[in-house]
Amino acid sequence: MTQLQITAFGDPSVLRLNPSLDKVPAEGEVRVRICFAGVNPIDAKTRAGLGWAAAQNKDKLPWTPGYDVAGVVEKVGPGVSSLVEGDWVCGMVGFPLQAGGYAESVVVGEGELVRLDGVSLKQGAAVPLAGLTAWQGLFEHGGLKAGQRVLILAGAGGVGHLAVQFAAAYGAEVVATASGDNHSFLHGLGANTLVDYHDADWAEQIVAAGGQVDLVLDLVGGESGKAALACVKPGGRLVTVPTITAQQIKDAGAEAGVEVLGMLVHPDQKQLAQMLLLLRQGEVKITVAGEFPLAEGALAHRTIEGGHVRGKLVLCMPAADDYPA
Repeated sequence: MTQLQITAFGDPSVLRLNPSLDKVPAEGEVRVRICFAGVNPIDAKTRAGLGWAAAQNKDKLPWTPGYDVAGVVEKVGPGVSSLVEGDWVCGMVGFPLQAGGYAESVVVGEGELVRLDGVSLKQGAAVPLAGLTAWQGLFEHGGLKAGQRVLILAGAGGVGHLAVQFAAAYGAEVVATASGDNHSFLHGLGANTLVDYHDADWAEQIVAAGGQVDLVLDLVGGESGKAALACVKPGGRLVTVPTITAQQIKDAGAEAGVEVLGMLVHPDQKQLAQMLLLLRQGEVKITVAGEFPLAEGALAHRTIEGGHVRGKLVLCMPAADDYPA
């Protein structure tokens, strides 16, 4: 099989196609013939040498990135009870140190996968990491309750557009920042109030439009995350996702008297199954903004690093031709 690997830390040109033998699944493992793999900002940051996964893998290059996969179970190891050959599956695999999704096949534990039923393989590859980040940020770390007001920074992105829908489905009042050309898109997903982050006074606009919020889900970090602290009501909190700037936002929150929590997403089979149910029932939609062949993974990285991606990007493997997307 072929895999797209980080050969050195640097710009997207360091991604290279390399051949490898299909691995044989051991006890409790299955081999998945991958049809689609999700592309996430963490992949690009790791390739650039930034963040925890890069630090842990710097002596293990070449390394195959990619945590989101969807495909078909083609070989089952001993002791596997929940999956059989031919099952359509998706999952957030090998997180955070193994990865391996930018490949034509991957061997993973059966507990890392959820069976797809009534959800396409392409959608299945787009959901896991972004969906789990949104879900855990809102509910596990943010403690969001129905009727509360939540601000989502970068509402039109991969995590953001799912967070908007999860919060709206849960009965929250949803405020989001996005460029003006994404406002109608997010209104359609359930956002109540939208503010253009290009406006210098966006934080003031949010407070003026309905008061301070109970929760901020910060998907941007840095100066935007710090500016959002002014939007949080007494007793509220801000959950910041980008790890690189988490500490500076925590420090600013301490000065402002606002609780700030950093988070690292974790795999959760039950949560992922719940999201797939919402997708199947039509209560949530996943927007796939772009699809790239595995060989063009560098272009996918350039696209995601350029920002302004509405929804998710995926890599398409040759096996996708054998199954309806």
